[in-house]
Amino acid sequence: MLSIRHTPEFRIEKPTILTIGTFDGVHIGHKAIIEQLKAVKQQTNIQTCLLTFDPHPRSVLFPNQTDLKLLNTVDEKLELLKKMGLDIVVVYPFSQAFSEMDAGNYINNILLKQLNAKHLVIGYDHHFGKNREGNIKTLIPFSKANNFNLIEINAKDIDNIAVSSSKIRHALLSGDITTANAFLGYPYFFTGSVIKGKQLGRTIGFPTANIKLHSNLKLVPKNGVYFVKVCVKSSNYFGMLNIGTNPTVCNNDTLKIEVNIFNFEADIYNETIKIDFLNYLRNEIKFNDLESLKNAISNDKIESLKLLEKQKNIL
Repeated sequence: MLSIRHTPEFRIEKPTILTIGTFDGVHIGHKAIIEQLKAVKQQTNIQTCLLTFDPHPRSVLFPNQTDLKLLNTVDEKLELLKKMGLDIVVVYPFSQAFSEMDAGNYINNILLKQLNAKHLVIGYDHHFGKNREGNIKTLIPFSKANNFNLIEINAKDIDNIAVSSSKIRHALLSGDITTANAFLGYPYFFTGSVIKGKQLGRTIGFPTANIKLHSNLKLVPKNGVYFVKVCVKSSNYFGMLNIGTNPTVCNNDTLKIEVNIFNFEADIYNETIKIDFLNYLRNEIKFNDLESLKNAISNDKIESLKLLEKQKNIL
């Protein structure tokens, strides 16, 4: 897959089958759109192309809003799109100036001249250009004048996509990993660097790797304890992860992300680590003493190992 990132200066020479959107999560609804592109490719032998944006348009148009959390970083999104078999992904730099481009210039200069769209797969409610003045009706005369095919994604399919995105976020923030993963079509994950912590886990028999996420826009699931898969140094392990403030041993509200990796003792400080969320185990609780905390973590591990055994049986 060819990726063109963060530059407005490009031109795709051969015609494309194009779709456009933020594609945050690259979930099962998005997969259905990409399958439409691939179906057209089978009929025409034209390369598929997806146009997306960075930073997220909302962060540029509404800079004072601080509640934006994303399911994917740009790197994660590109990796997921690559697995779906696209030929080209363009990550266009979204700016205030770009948002003020009128609809006609956007169609002529971006969609036709730079992206060389021959087939455009677009939602019935898609808006673009200054003040969101452009829509699918705007595209119709351009498609006739420039001989490109306009393929509309209907209301039902768009509603399914919207429901998937909103349900994924809601599920993650409520600890419903099963629902989130079902809508994503893969385990929700994040990546980060292993940093120094207080090393309290070692004193109670459960050493943890403290994780600093690579993006502060990445959505962090609900506080609590999770059964997870861990990828470090290209090898996969299983473990249990805690998201929260460690109320039993800490008296501040600093959010911490810590993972105990089963059967693992290597030094991985400063390494990049990837966490796949598999199951939610329990809420984070303030215990009366360290012994009670240790017993709870022991039970978490027992439950995690049961889940691991179930997963092995499924596989």
